[in-house]
Amino acid sequence: MSSNICWLCKLFREDENGISSKMSLEEVLQWSQSFEKLMTTKYGPVMYKTYLKTEYSDENIEFWLACETYKKIASRRKRISVARKIFKNYIQPLAPKEINIDSPAREAIIRNIQEPTQSCFDEAQRIVYMHMERDSYPRFLGSEIYQKLKHRFQSHSNDS
Repeated sequence: MSSNICWLCKLFREDENGISSKMSLEEVLQWSQSFEKLMTTKYGPVMYKTYLKTEYSDENIEFWLACETYKKIASRRKRISVARKIFKNYIQPLAPKEINIDSPAREAIIRNIQEPTQSCFDEAQRIVYMHMERDSYPRFLGSEIYQKLKHRFQSHSNDS
């Protein structure tokens, strides 16, 4: 395993501190049913983000998760602050974690960023979700990370 992803080892430790000790075979198998199932299970987004890091495209899920959190903000003042942070990190040209969205979506956000609504990132979030679902998700299902995790749970299940 290359040194840039050796931190994955922590996720797969057998002890009670490893995240995989908190998952179930049922949850892991649900991830292959649909991208939506992956994203709505407890540990699916964590494992998917782990995989995206190996592809150097974890900005997509980070943006998507940031938008999910953003939509729940009730305070106008906090919403403005968080919207500007999301814009600075993911939307503005040459942002440190710039996401791949089309010009109309980017321009709409630029127009609305001064008075951001709870839905101002919805179109960009939809585009990113679609990219993840169509591009990275099928690769995730075939990845060594997912296959090893699934095999490990199936082996433990057969041993019981």
